[in-house]
Amino acid sequence: MRYKLLQEGDIQVCVIRHPRTFLSKILTSKFLRRWEPHHLTLAHSTVASATPTGYMENSISYSAIEDVQLLSWENAPKYCLQLTIPGGTVLLQAANSYLRDQWFHSLQWKKKIYKYKKVLSNPSRWEVVLKEIRTLVDMALTSPLQDDSIHQAPLEIVSKLLSENNNLTTQDHESIIVAIAPLLENNHPPPDLCEFFCKHCRERPRSMVVIEVFTPVVQRILKHNMDFGKCPRLRLFTQEYILALNELNAGMEVVKKFIHSMHGPTGQCPHPRVLPNLVAVCLAAIYSCYEEFINSRDNSPSLKEIRNGCQQQCDRKPNLPLRLLHTSPDLVSQEATLTESRLKPVIVTSNEIHVEVERNNTANQKMTANVGNDSEPNLIDCLMVSPTCSTMSIELSAQADRILGCYVEILKMLSDYDDWRPALASLLQPIPFPKEALAHEKFTKELKYVIQRFAEDPRQEVHSCLLSVRAGKDGWFQLYSPGGVACDDDGELFASMVHILMGSCYKTKKFLLSLAENKLGPCMLLALRGNQTMVEILCLMLEYNIIDNNDTQLQIISTLESTDVGKRMYEQLCDRQRELKELQRKGGPTRLTLPSKSTDADLARLLSSGSFGNLENLSLAFTNVTSACAEHLIKLPSLKQLNLWSTQFGDAGLRLLSEHLTMLQVLNLCETPVTDAGLLALSSMKSLCSLNMNSTKLSADTYEDLKVRL
Repeated sequence: MRYKLLQEGDIQVCVIRHPRTFLSKILTSKFLRRWEPHHLTLAHSTVASATPTGYMENSISYSAIEDVQLLSWENAPKYCLQLTIPGGTVLLQAANSYLRDQWFHSLQWKKKIYKYKKVLSNPSRWEVVLKEIRTLVDMALTSPLQDDSIHQAPLEIVSKLLSENNNLTTQDHESIIVAIAPLLENNHPPPDLCEFFCKHCRERPRSMVVIEVFTPVVQRILKHNMDFGKCPRLRLFTQEYILALNELNAGMEVVKKFIHSMHGPTGQCPHPRVLPNLVAVCLAAIYSCYEEFINSRDNSPSLKEIRNGCQQQCDRKPNLPLRLLHTSPDLVSQEATLTESRLKPVIVTSNEIHVEVERNNTANQKMTANVGNDSEPNLIDCLMVSPTCSTMSIELSAQADRILGCYVEILKMLSDYDDWRPALASLLQPIPFPKEALAHEKFTKELKYVIQRFAEDPRQEVHSCLLSVRAGKDGWFQLYSPGGVACDDDGELFASMVHILMGSCYKTKKFLLSLAENKLGPCMLLALRGNQTMVEILCLMLEYNIIDNNDTQLQIISTLESTDVGKRMYEQLCDRQRELKELQRKGGPTRLTLPSKSTDADLARLLSSGSFGNLENLSLAFTNVTSACAEHLIKLPSLKQLNLWSTQFGDAGLRLLSEHLTMLQVLNLCETPVTDAGLLALSSMKSLCSLNMNSTKLSADTYEDLKVRL
C-alpha cells in the first residue's frame, strides 16, 4: 500500500502520554515542520497511573525521537504509535489504521533523512559516504510513501555534499553518479547537481556515465514541459550533454541518433515539448558563441543613434576587443586618404576594432528618411550601417566555433522532420538570433539549409514563416534576398522563396508591390537569366498595373523579350489583354448560372468560350469551385453580384476578389469555408451593399469590424 508523506497540519487530534515535566523541555526542530495537536487526552496504561488532560503547545524535534513503534501488545489503544524520546514516551492515536501507517512511515522517513543529513554533512571516509548514499537511495526507492520530496530530498543531500567537497577524484564522481542514477529516472536533478553534471560532461565527455546515466535524464528533461527561464541550469546541462556526445568518435552521428530517439520512429513525434525545448537549447548555445561580441555593444551606437546618424566613435569609450579576420596594419595611414572623398569607404577606428562601413547613397537616403521617426529601424538597415556589425568579419574561438557548428547542425536535423518543420518555422520566424550572428558569414551560410527547407515545403503554415512576423520587421525573405546581409548566392534561394510564396496565397497586389519597390532589380536580373518564376512575376506586375513609370515598364518588357520563356509568357499576357478588351467591346450576357457540381475547370472553359464583358450577375451556388477560380472571376470587369453559396471558395480567393472586383455590390458566402482572415480583406470593398456570411467561421469581433468599415 502507498501512503502520502505526512505534511504540516496532518496530525490534528491524537492521544498522548508523557511526563508532565517534559512539556517545558520539548525542542523545536529546525529541519522538520511544526505540528500542534489540539484537544489531546492522555492515554491510560496499566503500567502507569493516569495523568490529567492537557495541550501540546510545542513540537517535538525529529532529532529527539529515539524510536517509533506500532503498539501491538494486548489491550493496547487502537491505532496508536509509540514515540520514544528522552525522558518518556509519546503515544499518537489516529482515526484508522491507514492514517496510523501513514504517520508511522512519515515519521520513520523524516527521522532517517535527518540522520543522513547529519552523517553526510561531515564526511570522513568516502568509502563510507558512498555506502551511505547507496543506502539512502535504496530507502527512497523502497519507501511506501508517495511524494515528490521522497526522491528530491536525497538528491538535494548529495547535491549539497558535492558542492561542499571539490577535492573528489574522477572515480569518486562517477561512483556517486552511478549510485544516484535510479533516482534520476523520474526526477529532475537539483541546480547544484546540474552544475556537477555539466562539469563532468566537460571534463570527461567520453565517459560511459554520459551515455548510460545522463541520456535518460536529458530525455526526461526534453520530453516534459520545462521552463528553462526558471531552470537555466537544466538547459545548460542539456547543452553540455549534447556537446559531450559530439566529442565522441562518431561525432555528429551520435547526436543525430539522439535527436532521432527523441523524435521517435514514427512520422509523428508523440512528445509535443521536445521540439520547443531543443530549439531553446540551440538558441541559448548559439547566443553564448557571440556573447563576447554582444557585450561590446555597451559602448556601440544604439539603434536610435544609428537611425539619427549619430556614430561618433570618438565620443565613446573604447569597445571590448574583437577579433577580425581581415584587418590591415596600415589602416591609420589609409584613413587620411579615404576621407578626401565622401563616396569612398570610410574607416572608423577605435583602440581595438577597425570596421569598414560603406557609406553609399542608398544608406544615406535610408538614414535621412528615418530622421525624426520614432520607430526603430529594421534589422537589415541596422546591419548595413552599424559599426559593430556592418562588414565586420567575426572570428570565434575554437571552442565557440565547435559549439556553433554543433547546434546549427542540430537545427538542420530538426528541419528534416516533416512534422517538426511547421513548429520550427514558427519558432524561428521572429529571427531569434543576435545581429552579430546574422553578420557572421559562416553562421548564415550554414543556416541557409534550414531556410531552404522552409522554402521547399508546400505547406502554407511553413513557407509563410519566411515573411516577417509583423509589418515593419524583416523576415528571412528579406535577409536571404539579393542585397540582404545573409545572401551569398546569385538569387537562387530568393527565387525559390518567391516561387513557393507565389504558388500559395501570396499572388496579391500587396506582395507584388513590395517586390516592385524593394526587389525589382534582382527580379529583372533573374528573369534575364531565364528564371521562369521571375518571368511570371514581371508579367503579373504588368498585368496588374503595379509599375507606373513608363520607362520601367519598357525595361521590363525588354527583359521579358530577351529570353524564350519570357517572350512566350509576354505574348500570352498580350493575348489575354486583347481578349479582355474584346470581351468588353462585344458585351455578352448580364446573368449567368453554372450547373451544380461544376468545377474550376468547367468555369474556366465557359468563360474562355465567349464574350462576358457585360456579365453583372454570376451564380456558382452548390458547385465545386474553389479559390482557384478567383483568377478567372477577376477578369469580369462588370461583375456586381456573385453567389458562392455552398462552395469550397476560401480565404485566398477572397483576398484576390477584394483587390480586383471593386464594383461588386452583392456577395453570398453562405456555407463556405471562409474565416476571419479572408473576411477582413473585404473591408476594402466599399461598393458592397449585401454580404451573406451565414454558416461561416465568422467571429463576433470580425463582424463588428466589417460593420464599421463597410
